[in-house]
Amino acid sequence: MKYGIHLPHAGEQATPALIRRHAERAEDLGLEDVWVSEHIIVPRDKFPRSPLFFDPVLSLTWAAAVTKRVKLGTSVLVLPMRHPLPLAKELATLQNFSEGRLILGAGSGWLKEEFAALGVPFNERGRRLDEGLAMMRAVWSEDPVTFPSRYIPAAIEGMSMTPMPVSRIPLWFGGSSDAALKRTIRIGDGWHGSGHTAEQAAPLIARLREARSDLAISMRIQWDGKDRGALRAQVDSYAAIGVGHLLIAPTDRNIDDWEAVTEGVGALVG
Repeated sequence: MKYGIHLPHAGEQATPALIRRHAERAEDLGLEDVWVSEHIIVPRDKFPRSPLFFDPVLSLTWAAAVTKRVKLGTSVLVLPMRHPLPLAKELATLQNFSEGRLILGAGSGWLKEEFAALGVPFNERGRRLDEGLAMMRAVWSEDPVTFPSRYIPAAIEGMSMTPMPVSRIPLWFGGSSDAALKRTIRIGDGWHGSGHTAEQAAPLIARLREARSDLAISMRIQWDGKDRGALRAQVDSYAAIGVGHLLIAPTDRNIDDWEAVTEGVGALVG
């Protein structure tokens, strides 16, 4: 089993200093990776927890600058909310600055009000996700590039976007809908599940494994940093169904002890 932690870039406790501290500590403890999540703008009356979110790509760039080995993941970027060309530039830059350590966790999103605030049709999010990924992969691999778009406003004909990523960026999909699983099987390098017990995740993983034996299987789980025995029991339950990677995040990022979570996950290594 490989282990990662969620960086404190979101919630009431989030600060640049803590992002740096936990990225460095994750590397010292021998963890596999560090992760961030995303919201750009949220409806305050429908979002009970803290709305504080530092930008995920910039947060990982900050973490990359103080580490050498740990991988850097997004859990997850909501790609349909963003225009794929500036995002492709940002991710390629991060991949190059970190010398190839980025894992792109991607999803289609769920918060309608956020899409509305950004002027993006919520009911087109799946199609925009597929087209946006194809567009990003095109500008990451072709020079010059021509890409005919249908859903995303763009006119790309004989154009260049460099530098390209120094190495291929792995793509892990979040989500457990039929569409998300089919997309993972079709074009993903891994599946990054969230919110499922081991019992709930088992049939999803079986479906993915039946179709693609090469997929990375990851789960995002929560732990409050208190009972290490309970954490070990969770780890064992996911290992038994074929999960190879766990991202462990605080149960409540506004009140949980981030230090205890990071140290507890570190104790699992080795």
